[in-house]
Amino acid sequence: MIEGKVVRINGPIVKATGLGGSGLYDVVEIGEKKLIGEIIRLEGDTATIQIYEDNTGMKVGESAFSLERPLSVHLGPGLLGEIYDGIQRPLEEIKKTEGGFIPPGVKIAPLPMDKKWHFVPLAKKGDPVAPGLIVGEVKESATIMHKVVVHPEIRDTHIEWIAPEGDYTISETVVKFGGGREMSMSHYWPVRKARPYIEKMGMDEPLITGQRVIDVFFPISRGGTSAIPGGFGTGKTMTQHALAKWCDADIIVYIGCGERGNEMTDVLTEFPKIQDPRTGKSLMERTILIANTSNMPVAAREVSIYTGVTLAEYYRDMGYDVAIMADSTSRWAEALRELSGRLEEMPADEGFPAYLPTRLAEFYERAGKVNGFGNRLGSISIIGAVSPPGGDFSEPVTQHTKRFIRCFWALDRELANARHYPAISWLDSYSEYAEEIRPWWEKVNPDWSSTRERAIELLKREQRLSQIVKLIGPDALPDNQRLILLVAEMIKNGFLQQNAYDDIDMFCAPDKQVRLLKLIMDFYTRGLALLQMGAPLLKLRALSCQERIVRAKSVIKNEELGKLTEIESLMTAEMDDLERSYKK
Repeated sequence: MIEGKVVRINGPIVKATGLGGSGLYDVVEIGEKKLIGEIIRLEGDTATIQIYEDNTGMKVGESAFSLERPLSVHLGPGLLGEIYDGIQRPLEEIKKTEGGFIPPGVKIAPLPMDKKWHFVPLAKKGDPVAPGLIVGEVKESATIMHKVVVHPEIRDTHIEWIAPEGDYTISETVVKFGGGREMSMSHYWPVRKARPYIEKMGMDEPLITGQRVIDVFFPISRGGTSAIPGGFGTGKTMTQHALAKWCDADIIVYIGCGERGNEMTDVLTEFPKIQDPRTGKSLMERTILIANTSNMPVAAREVSIYTGVTLAEYYRDMGYDVAIMADSTSRWAEALRELSGRLEEMPADEGFPAYLPTRLAEFYERAGKVNGFGNRLGSISIIGAVSPPGGDFSEPVTQHTKRFIRCFWALDRELANARHYPAISWLDSYSEYAEEIRPWWEKVNPDWSSTRERAIELLKREQRLSQIVKLIGPDALPDNQRLILLVAEMIKNGFLQQNAYDDIDMFCAPDKQVRLLKLIMDFYTRGLALLQMGAPLLKLRALSCQERIVRAKSVIKNEELGKLTEIESLMTAEMDDLERSYKK
């Protein structure tokens, strides 16, 4: 360790001399309580340190010890189901020993060190060793088999000894390699260093969320990046809750970054109660929560998203698909702004530091579908909530985020006020993944692409017509334009709006999604043809199939698609009857 002395204190930013031999981003323990900090700037013998704990009462002259290693997270069995703060301190364990508050300097192991896990060896003595080799496995939860993988830095050797099947703690040696190196079931990894892989793969498969407006209109690929911007009360957190529950990722990492305490409390109390649709057990069995609320030290908020993405990369390397919910990157950016101000750096737009785009890029680029060591495919999908002040999407965090993501789900205040959820605007949102994942969707239903494009175009036409309706009323429009208004309303109520509390409607299977939308668009196509034959719009409105189409989302279960065929047959029969009465 290298010892120095504190010479200046400016909130969570501290300067210490005597640490010239340290490295950038090395961990430092400061003062009698050994508060955890990180070196973020080195100028000769003086180090600038950001402290991740409450440093109230710290005095100039206190000791600062550099541990000569970067800030790292402890990776191994026992991560799933845990609730951590921004620097991977287990909040449940702290509550048991310290009560409801986190005292400065508290140090509790992130993983249970004395718990024994049942290790099953999958390799044998003499096997050649390469990064990513699976040497054993541990059943971590009901659905997740934790794979004990050779560390990326161990290569060009062989297995000298491997532990027999049995129960071991995460610190006990389970493998010995040639050359005297040993490995346990856990290791440390620097949070700011991305874990290596062989190659990044193409985005050819969607991350199915069960939310129709997302999967059909604005899909995200497995390993993709997306942002959910919206003002207060538009449903960012609720949308992420729905995605965490229903998306077909194997593991969820939920990062509560700088959110209000009451919102994070909702997450902490609701997630353990949410039933995992796959297993019927608690969703927490495949979830890791990182809670860093607005009243916690601002520096820990800055590092929390790196902690979360490093945990995600660990499971990705085992071959799992991981989804990260970051709520919200705006609070993270505000932490950067506060720290930058204390460092007396030159501010850029709205006071944010000039390197804000770089930091956002570093975060989002760690997403992706990769071929990892051991030729295992895994992915990390990042869905970041953005909280622009006043819902202003022109502010810097939203604008810079749009540069690094390919899927944008803009939440609309008017939709939220009208209780239309998810309140994702079909006019301001977009997805650049639609063309890449089109072959996958067309295997599910060949009409996906054409139906989607027709529906989006019709909604755009409805938006233009609504401006006219506000001036002169709908009765002044011809029937073919009023039909557009009718069908657009059917799309909104019968397809885009989704009830998260309805047992049938809360999750919509891919094939049902496309068939619902196609049913509505077929109603429009047949209806337009009937209007051209002279049938009045009033007759179309009176058809019983119209109401049944709108209600189908909440009365027909995912496994009862035959009932959609019945509605389709009813629509065909009613429109055929109408057509015969107006045929010349």
